[in-house]
Amino acid sequence: MLDNFSDIMHNPGMITQNQVKRTLSSPKTIGYVRELLRGNQFKTRTGLADFLCEKLRFLDGRGQKQRGSCLKALRQLEADGRFTLPAACMKTGPKSPRRLSQPVPVPDGVPEQAGDVRDLKLILVTTEQHMRIWNELMIQEHPRGAGPLVGRQLRYLIDSQHGWLGGLGFGAAALHLEARDRWIGWDLEQRRAHLHSVVGMSRFLIRPSVRCCNLGTRVLSMGMAVLPEDFDRRFGYRPSLVESFADRNRVLGTTYRAANWIRVGRTKGRGRQDRLLKRAESVKDIYVYALEKNFRAGIGLAADAGLGPLRPTEGLDAECWAEKEFGGAPLGDRRLSSRLVNVARAKAEKPGRAFSGVAKGDWPAVKAFYRMIDQPEKSAVSMPNILAPHRERTVRRMKGQQTVLCIQDGTDLDYTGLAECEGLGVIGTNQTGAQSRGLHLHSTMAVATNGLPLGVVRAQCIAPQLKSSDDKRPACAIPIEEKDTFCWIEALRDTMELAAEMPHTHLISVCDREADIFELFDEQRRNPCVDLLVRAKHNRNITDEPFKLFEALRQAPVEAEIWVQVPRQSARPKRSKQKARPKRPARTAQLSVRYMNVELHSPPYHKGKEPIHVWAIHAWEENPPLQAEAIEWFLLTTKEITSSEKAIECVRWYCLRWRIEDWHRILKSGCRIEDMAHETAERLKRAIAINLVIAWRIMLMTLLGREIPELPAEVLFSSLEIKVLRAYAKKNV
Repeated sequence: MLDNFSDIMHNPGMITQNQVKRTLSSPKTIGYVRELLRGNQFKTRTGLADFLCEKLRFLDGRGQKQRGSCLKALRQLEADGRFTLPAACMKTGPKSPRRLSQPVPVPDGVPEQAGDVRDLKLILVTTEQHMRIWNELMIQEHPRGAGPLVGRQLRYLIDSQHGWLGGLGFGAAALHLEARDRWIGWDLEQRRAHLHSVVGMSRFLIRPSVRCCNLGTRVLSMGMAVLPEDFDRRFGYRPSLVESFADRNRVLGTTYRAANWIRVGRTKGRGRQDRLLKRAESVKDIYVYALEKNFRAGIGLAADAGLGPLRPTEGLDAECWAEKEFGGAPLGDRRLSSRLVNVARAKAEKPGRAFSGVAKGDWPAVKAFYRMIDQPEKSAVSMPNILAPHRERTVRRMKGQQTVLCIQDGTDLDYTGLAECEGLGVIGTNQTGAQSRGLHLHSTMAVATNGLPLGVVRAQCIAPQLKSSDDKRPACAIPIEEKDTFCWIEALRDTMELAAEMPHTHLISVCDREADIFELFDEQRRNPCVDLLVRAKHNRNITDEPFKLFEALRQAPVEAEIWVQVPRQSARPKRSKQKARPKRPARTAQLSVRYMNVELHSPPYHKGKEPIHVWAIHAWEENPPLQAEAIEWFLLTTKEITSSEKAIECVRWYCLRWRIEDWHRILKSGCRIEDMAHETAERLKRAIAINLVIAWRIMLMTLLGREIPELPAEVLFSSLEIKVLRAYAKKNV
């Protein structure tokens, strides 16, 4: 019936299971298989599968038949009623892995540090004896036992002079993982075609009796170094990605992160065979390791596909930026998500005007905007959900940098004039006791070390409330979770979560004096994946003479000098509790830099906690201009300062803290967010969220024009805008 199969064959080579099924599912092939079965040419399913593999060229990278994939596809087609296969030959008897007759001996004399382990190596399991040792280790000491593993498999034993230390096991990747597939960026067809390039690390065991610091990290690195070559020798091709899972009930994933694995999300509690959606498995973190740097290009994906790194200028042009930064926001309705994109695009053209002015008389558009903003309080239209696509793009821009400054700061938004607005808090009182009503915006902005803002990582609008007159607790007795300063700790925790997604990027949390609290440094000590750089507010007691932190720094020797740009500052009259501020012209200041290692002792209400070791830096302008206040900064950092160059680097990083102040100014003066009027605080937050991203883009475009004047205009402007600008330029020549 079929003499030539070229019209239904895929290219010879590495064909995945789903491609095998697709080929067999074609009407032409189904008819041919039925003809073969009617002729009783094959008495067994295996014989039929072998014939079809030869005829249809179902071969792997080594030219061997894909018998297992073909058999599985035939069984599925039989279940669909396409044909009836020969009766299966069932083998009876217990199935048990080959193992030893006794437990594997406990390693002897394993040192405390991985670098001191003698003759540490990975042994590829190829012999009967090694297979028995591997199985025995997993059965006795791994929570999931020895398997069985599925798909193309490799096993390793961790060997040393001290004995067997554990093992690794690799098999097929998960058929479908939403978080992984979204991170890669492939669609269903691409996943079917290239899933074989992903390998699953199904077993990772460091024996419970082994207590050796950094051993797991080192073993993972060794495994990723030998896996591609060993896999190629056995199966005829090199994989491009490895995935694994970490059960948070047992491990925190620290070992994976230290070995540069990336956490891309979590599972949903389903196993490989969970066809009935029972979700009987525990929820696990998903970690991946790219064996090839540009693996996406290797499977035909676009440069910006998935959740890989982005350049700071990627996708900023006027035609598509709103879709990139707001598209797909989880607002509960795709129409609302599409509306959000249109609103942001229009609002960005006239950021200082209300949307009714932006719409230019388009009343359907105005009504659509207010229907979106006026959704019920508990709807999915919330500040975090509006910002979710922008946060995702920001994280990708952060991944493209070696070091990123995550700058925290807060600012008050005054809505005292909105007398009928519900849900506002108290942001201050004046001399007469009258209260100012509004919201407190606390944000984290990601900034590259060259000063370019990468985006808004996190934003939170709080309605501050005055302490109840019935609450007689002293400040030291109030839990930190109930204090206003807890927002600094929450933002740091959020940054720590992001650090797991970008092991190749060093994150620095930069904060002003309000964040100078012991609890923040204590939080960082528990999870030091993010460094702190905080301007000191408190002149703490120290152990050595002169017994005060600021005085000790002032007496330390000068290690370096640095020139910094001091921006101009407008005069500000006295208002409410704010002091009057004189005008300050821009200038270049010369700062002397000192540094020393210090201990932060726990306050009395945290009695018993160990001191925290940090580095303190003093930057002082010894010769300020006449009538100008000298610059003097005391900085505390968890980053080790071993040279004057590192101290200067920290001072330069702190200078970039003013980026978030500039952003606040754009929000208030350019986007005029304090002029907005809505009936509830929740609706205000939704409108504010849109303007946060618009203000970021305005600031980035301004800085790009100053710092990179040679940047092509097409990066930021549409073709129509470029034509208008050229015509305007010619007119004014």
